Amino acid sequence: MNKTILHLDLDTFFVSVERLLNSELQNRPLLVGGTSDRGVVAACSYETRGFGVHSGMPMKMARELCPEAVVIRGNAGTYSKHSDMVTDIIKEQVPLFEKSSIDEFYADLSGMDRFFGCYQYATELRQRITKETGLPISFGLSANKVVSKVATGEAKPNNQLKIDLGYEKPFLAPLSIKKIPMVGDKTYQTLRNLGLRKVKTVQEMPMDLMQRVLGKNGEVIWKRANGVDHTPVIPFCERKSISNERTFDKDTIDVVKLRGILIAMTENLAFQLRRGEKLTACIAVKIRYSDFNTYTKQMRIPYTSADHILIPKILELFKTLYNRRLLVRLVGIRFSHLVSGNYQINLFDDTEEALNLYAAMDRMRERYGDKSVVRASAMGARTIGRMHNPFNGQPPTVLAHRKQ
Repeated sequence: MNKTILHLDLDTFFVSVERLLNSELQNRPLLVGGTSDRGVVAACSYETRGFGVHSGMPMKMARELCPEAVVIRGNAGTYSKHSDMVTDIIKEQVPLFEKSSIDEFYADLSGMDRFFGCYQYATELRQRITKETGLPISFGLSANKVVSKVATGEAKPNNQLKIDLGYEKPFLAPLSIKKIPMVGDKTYQTLRNLGLRKVKTVQEMPMDLMQRVLGKNGEVIWKRANGVDHTPVIPFCERKSISNERTFDKDTIDVVKLRGILIAMTENLAFQLRRGEKLTACIAVKIRYSDFNTYTKQMRIPYTSADHILIPKILELFKTLYNRRLLVRLVGIRFSHLVSGNYQINLFDDTEEALNLYAAMDRMRERYGDKSVVRASAMGARTIGRMHNPFNGQPPTVLAHRKQ
């Protein structure tokens, strides 16, 4: 049976979420990513691309190319929340789909033409996502994943495109070879050095010639250029880990600062666990020093999503990894072995006040953002760090602050 594969891609996802949260950013050049000179561009609005800005570019260079751009650090928790909203809609309407990234999805609609019409169904799905989330999204529809992905790229921004069966090669032929998935900068330069610029030229080449030039990848690229792809849609399953990292603008040995950041990241990830009704049984801490040597240590723990249990364990791992003689460039945390479930009350240690406090904190984070409520020890001030012992392992009794 001929396949019908849908590819959905949220347009400039991080930018779109920021504009959804702040309408004043509409139609303004916008950069999302690390705000320091070491940072990179995670996403950029279409308004910046005319200046030569693109994702993955050093933020310093992007600012030089487009000095009028608004720069936003972004928030992974916020983006995950909006991505989950889209995932839930797709999960409700599509029996078999794959979530290939935070903003990209594939769905197998094969056989649906007999009952409803794949293109009409995909159109209504896209309209529902836009209506219920407020986010622009594009799609491509064809007989396989590769052609559908390329079609989505040609449909953007905020549009849709169907490639009928048998028209894959004519559709791909006039496009740049860089549009073929798997052709990165290095492969593109190799092909350009051979005088290849359009996909049509690759289509006309013998496959064995591509193999001689690019090895095993040459065959894959040749098939993709000819619209041939048998990669299946991999059924979506809930993610098994969540993580967060922080690269410092300047390498540091400030222990109070490092602990504060670890506490803040733990709080944020624990909130994501509770919001997604997940529990973790394995935690890990990563440290990268100024010499770029990276060390990771993990620990198995009873299933939990409670800050006051996770924070002492994270800081315990940090103490075993930290070398005071070296400057720290990056710290990170990962929670893995995730399962569905809610935090189980500890009848001996948990109090009603502590549980009510967690509920109140989470309600405020849902309403005002996942960084709206933090422990004093996570705010980074040295004086606060001396006042509060982050190793005491107790639920928070003092909270600060609410974003205005």
